[in-house]
Amino acid sequence: MVAIVDDDDLMRSALQGLLKSVGLPAQAFASAEEFLKSGQQHEVGCLVADIRMPGMSGLELQAKLNADECRIPTIFITAHGDEKMRMQALRAGAVEFMAKPFDDEALLESVRAALES
Repeated sequence: MVAIVDDDDLMRSALQGLLKSVGLPAQAFASAEEFLKSGQQHEVGCLVADIRMPGMSGLELQAKLNADECRIPTIFITAHGDEKMRMQALRAGAVEFMAKPFDDEALLESVRAALES
């Protein structure tokens, strides 16, 4: 399953629809905290997360999962990314870092690769 964590309702819906359109099961969460409370971290094969969200950021979520030894291939999407943030995410184990707006096919390729890893 692919977990989508983004505070933007439209982005969550679009991503969920995109993944389902190619047969990938996806579940969306409005915040990192909501995702953590769901208890589904160990069932997720790939995480697509926004960087900037109210409360816990995508990078903080990644750090928390790493600290809990729950290594989920993570693809970050952001409208506010910079090279320093990108390098921080990739060093912490992210598989991809994409700027919004991103190409749907590129995202799907990254998700498929993450699920196969």
